[in-house]
Amino acid sequence: MLSPSILLHQKLKGKIAIMPKISINSKKKLGLIYTPGVASVSEAIAKDISLAKKYTLKSNCVAIVTDGSAVLGLGNIGPEAAIPVMEGKAVLFKKFAGINAFPICLKNQESDDIIRTVVNISPIFSGINLEDISAPRCFEIEKKLTEILDIPVFHDDQHGTAIVVLAALINSLRVVKKKIAQIKIVVNGAGAAGIAITKLLALAGVKNIILIDSVGIISRKRKDLPSHKQNLLKILSTEPSVGRLEEALIKADVFIGVSQGGILKPNYLKNMNRDPIIFALANPIPEIMPDLALKNGAKIMATGRSDFPNQINNALVFPGFFRGLLDAKIQKVTDKMKIDAAKALAGLVKTPNTKKIIPSIFDKRIVPTLKKIF
Repeated sequence: MLSPSILLHQKLKGKIAIMPKISINSKKKLGLIYTPGVASVSEAIAKDISLAKKYTLKSNCVAIVTDGSAVLGLGNIGPEAAIPVMEGKAVLFKKFAGINAFPICLKNQESDDIIRTVVNISPIFSGINLEDISAPRCFEIEKKLTEILDIPVFHDDQHGTAIVVLAALINSLRVVKKKIAQIKIVVNGAGAAGIAITKLLALAGVKNIILIDSVGIISRKRKDLPSHKQNLLKILSTEPSVGRLEEALIKADVFIGVSQGGILKPNYLKNMNRDPIIFALANPIPEIMPDLALKNGAKIMATGRSDFPNQINNALVFPGFFRGLLDAKIQKVTDKMKIDAAKALAGLVKTPNTKKIIPSIFDKRIVPTLKKIF
């Protein structure tokens, strides 16, 4: 039996479409939008390429670029299987921020080839949203594209997720009355999202962060660390230096999971500090189910799912963040912009509580609020 989602996609045959802004019902209009009239527009742009943003769709167009190597929690499923996810993202761009976004699903997973392709297609876009590209290649791709292009490049799996996590943490700490510089955080999962979360939390003032990958705690005692993990050692806690999740959570205040379903066992929560904060963000099955976490002492529980309270989802960020980038004609994304976005998002919840630490994705204040940070 086909799922409701498959039936809907089968009916729609794609969730987005290209629609003209003008009705072509006469030769005069045809001559204005195509030959011969359009030649004058092309000539003007050839003399001054900045006019492309004034005369074409470029000013409000974002590329959603993926190679299908890290789609949702499904892994390396390829570019064709990534299309419905990228289409869904394009719908959200349009729905919440009025941005025209188009899926670019590449049948190539070589970093240099992806960089070259994005550079070559960039003239029509005013922003690049990298999506579902596996670590560590995603770091190199984003870095080089940021250096080469004069339009913003934003890997949403990293930074969108990190911004929402920081926003949710800010309000969670208000609820449990703890200070960000005094807490211990355990991040489980050292892929693109986990590393970006760790970096942004450190920039925001967290002093004690433990990051765990599939082997265990990332520390100086590990001799198997690739360079992108070695670079994190200067911001990670030195204690404990060995062990796995259970050991790391002793006296921890916050668990942030971007890993795999069911990995956080209920008894682990017993060793955490008072009023533990649990962000179990693995999809579709979180690291621990909310009822189980709350029953075993969690004070605040959040997941990435829409069917539970406190959904931490990067869809809260990227529409408004890109709207602000495009409107302000920003060329490079900075860490300050990310922290400002998190604070602005958190500020939309005036009186946070255990069931409400983050605004709803349907909150119409989000896009205007994020626009103001630029």
